[in-house]
Amino acid sequence: MPEIAAPAAPAATQRTARQRAGTGARFRKRTLFLVAYLVFAILPIYWMVNMSFKTNHEILSGFTLWPHEFTLDNYRTIFTDPAWYSGYINSLIYVAINTVISVCVALPAAYAFSRYRFLGDKHVFFWLLTNRMTPPAVFLLPFFQLYTTLGLMDTHIAVALAHLVFNVPLAVWILEGFMSGIPREIDETAYIDGYSFPRFFFRIFLPLIKAGVGVAAFFCFMFSWVELLLARTLTSVNAKPIVATMTRTVSASGMDWALLAAAGVLTIVPGAIVIWFVRHYIAKGFAMGRV
Repeated sequence: MPEIAAPAAPAATQRTARQRAGTGARFRKRTLFLVAYLVFAILPIYWMVNMSFKTNHEILSGFTLWPHEFTLDNYRTIFTDPAWYSGYINSLIYVAINTVISVCVALPAAYAFSRYRFLGDKHVFFWLLTNRMTPPAVFLLPFFQLYTTLGLMDTHIAVALAHLVFNVPLAVWILEGFMSGIPREIDETAYIDGYSFPRFFFRIFLPLIKAGVGVAAFFCFMFSWVELLLARTLTSVNAKPIVATMTRTVSASGMDWALLAAAGVLTIVPGAIVIWFVRHYIAKGFAMGRV
């Protein structure tokens, strides 16, 4: 009778145990890194929220993890003082103007780069991106002198137009990536069916790249919302943004830390709202490598 081979169950069990141990170790490392990231990312936001509900006396007197003298006076000051709430209104006005103009200008430019080949197209595309890589301080003096001559100083349109130098190249780059992923056959089929270009672009092509439009609008919004140097220099009273107001909180009694923290919390809110609405589009942009 032939010998019956010994079962290989122990070896298979050991291999399974090693695989489970390796998986468990990797899971623990990922969990550790995730927890560390969340702590470092959320801690500054929590501390700012914590300070916003304190008084200046409590902030300067010692280290506390939560407010012992809870107060809403800082938020009450922001919502009742025109010097503060007008800063938010001014920022939203020029940010909205800039975002709309940037996307409207970038759409035809991105379509041209994605569909046509012409002499020097790569060089022009690179030149657009160099504007995005240039510090805002480089354009500060030209904008200041130009707007002073044209009488545009301290207006919303002045800041919106200045930010176009940085936002249009970024929007073109993002939209060109999304448009390049749309097959050219769609354009040709639409022309064969008798669609004019405007009708084709708005009825067929634009809905296909709505994710790209959302991503481009988000990044234009965020740059214009947080940019400080141009916004502070080109405005003084009528169009002064919130970022400029927050840098001028020094009084005779010193820095108003609690009020500044409350203003910072409210400054985060618009960006968080925009991120919530375009989060799926941003994820798609990351997947395409254009974000």
